[in-house]
Amino acid sequence: MNVHVYERFWMWVGAGIVVVFLAFIGITTVGYGVRPPSHIETIPDPSQTLSDPRFAQQGVTTLPDGSVHVTMVALMFTWLPAEIHVPAGKPVTFRLASQDVTHGFEIAGTNVNTMVVPGYVSQLTTTFDRPGEYLIVCNEYCGTGHHTMGGKLVVEAAP
Repeated sequence: MNVHVYERFWMWVGAGIVVVFLAFIGITTVGYGVRPPSHIETIPDPSQTLSDPRFAQQGVTTLPDGSVHVTMVALMFTWLPAEIHVPAGKPVTFRLASQDVTHGFEIAGTNVNTMVVPGYVSQLTTTFDRPGEYLIVCNEYCGTGHHTMGGKLVVEAAP
């Protein structure tokens, strides 16, 4: 079988690209410790999210070490609670769940951005250094009232 030199060249280039991609995946997995989450927290019946003990009480809880936990539930077309107050300079852990459809949780002007999928608990931790008011928006289309789904985060200066 006679393969033209240009065809042979491009076959080797394609194979080389595949090898490079696989090498990068291996390097990031082993070398940098990048791994998918091993424990995924779920909610058996998303329509019962508000009666789940983990999400029955929404709002802000300050722990003895000064860190803050915020528990929120996404519903068409609102966040519960719609306004939250957290201190500046302290770690804030958000625990989020959706009762109905997939929502996006974004705090405008920050690097906070995650998906809130029904049946799963989304959790992220960040620290807000600048006091002020920030808009909480749903950045995943969730229905006809999507554009009205907003909340407010107030970062208060440390006393």
